[in-house]
Amino acid sequence: MSPLTVELSGSPREIGLKHGRRLAAQIRAQIKVYDAMFRSTSKLDWSAVREIAKEYAATIESLTPEIHTEIHAIAEGAGLDPWISLGWKYSGTEVVLCQNWDWTARVKDNLVMMSIDQPGKPKIWMVTEAGIVGKIGFNSSSVGVCLNAIRARPTNSRKLPIHLALRVALESESAQAAIGSLESLGVASAQHVLIADTKGPLSLELSPVGNVILQPNAKGFIAHTNHFLENKFVDEPPWLANSPVRLMRVNDLTSKLISDKQLVNSKILRERIFSDMYNAPGSICCQEDPARPIETRPSTLFCIIMKFVQGQSPTAEVVWGKPGSGEEGDVLHMPW
Repeated sequence: MSPLTVELSGSPREIGLKHGRRLAAQIRAQIKVYDAMFRSTSKLDWSAVREIAKEYAATIESLTPEIHTEIHAIAEGAGLDPWISLGWKYSGTEVVLCQNWDWTARVKDNLVMMSIDQPGKPKIWMVTEAGIVGKIGFNSSSVGVCLNAIRARPTNSRKLPIHLALRVALESESAQAAIGSLESLGVASAQHVLIADTKGPLSLELSPVGNVILQPNAKGFIAHTNHFLENKFVDEPPWLANSPVRLMRVNDLTSKLISDKQLVNSKILRERIFSDMYNAPGSICCQEDPARPIETRPSTLFCIIMKFVQGQSPTAEVVWGKPGSGEEGDVLHMPW
C-alpha cells in the first residue's frame, strides 16, 4: 500500500487547516494509537497526557509562533482541541542521508508523504505522521534530517519538542543555520538528529542540558542508532540492547561497501545495508518481536535515502515497508 501524498502551501494557518481537514481521520486514528501506547508504557490516560503537553504550549508559542499557529489550525481543521540513521559524503561531491524508520505498525496507515510550501522559506518534503509538523525529510536548500529516538533524563518544557525542532531545521537554508537555531532555541528531550546538506553530514546528540556534535569518521560517514555515543550530559539508562549491535553492523557494512569500491546508489544501499537481517528481530531491517507489547512493538515501516549534490536539486527515494523483504512497496520519489 502506498502512502497518501499531501501538498500544503500558504500561510501557517492555511497550511494547518489544509493539513487537519485532509488528514482528520488519520489524526484521530493516531490519537487512539498513542492513547493505547501511553496507557501501556506510562500508565497515563489521554487527559493526563494532554495536561503534560500543555506545559509546552507557552514555549511553542514563544519560540516558534508561526508553527504554534499551524498546530492550532491542524486541530481546528481536524475538528479537535489543539494538543500541543546514515549520513555519508562520498565521491567528493555527493552526500547521502538515509534511514530505516522503525515504529509500531499501528501507525503505518497514518504516515504520509507531505510537501510544505511557505513564502520566503525553503520548500519541504518529508515523511511524517498525520498531525505532526516536522519529521524525516529535506528541503529545497538541500538540508535534510533523520531522527533516532533516545531515552534519557531530564526533559525541559521550556525548550522545543523534537518534532518542532525538526521543522525548524527543515526551514533552514543550511545545516549550520539549522544547528544555530537548535542551539539557540534548545530541545526539550534527548534525541539524535542526523543532519546534512551538500557540505556533508553531522551527527547532533541533542539534550536540554547540553549538545554534542559529531563529525564524519575518517571514511567520510556517520552512523547512529538509539543510544548516545558522546553526549554525557544526560542520565541514559540502558534501553534497547540491540542498538549497539545495529550500530556495529551498519559501520561494518558501510566500511565493506567502501573497501569494495562499489558504485554507491540507493538500490545498493537498500540491498547491502537497509535490508540487513543480522540479529533479527533487532536488526537494521527491524522485524516485529512477539515478545514485546503490541503498543510499542517496532518494525521497519519505511526506508528513505536522500541525495544532495552541489548545483543540483535534492532528491530522495522512499520504499514503504521492509526493504528486501519481497513485500515492500515500489520506489517512490521525492519531489513527486
